[in-house]
Amino acid sequence: MIELRGKQKRWLRAQAHDMKPLFSIGKQGLSEEWLDQLGDALEKRELFKVSILSNSDVEVAELKQAIEANSELQVVQTIGHTLVLFGESSDRENRKYSATVQKI
Repeated sequence: MIELRGKQKRWLRAQAHDMKPLFSIGKQGLSEEWLDQLGDALEKRELFKVSILSNSDVEVAELKQAIEANSELQVVQTIGHTLVLFGESSDRENRKYSATVQKI
């Protein structure tokens, strides 16, 4: 896992700016299956957004802590009810962002 520094986080936030949230979390809350889906998305994308729906019982801080504790993902930024997540893919062909991040 790459330990992100300030410049690297800024670059990742800029890359994620125009992205739409890939996942949402609602009434079902956090589940093992949902975290597994995040892990699968990490392998293909490395950088994506997650939104918390207004009907969710999960708070932003709680979700951030759960994701970082139970997966290889890091929270790069939280904006309102949206989190920007980053993690290095184990497949070298899918390392679009992490290769650049390591050079920064």
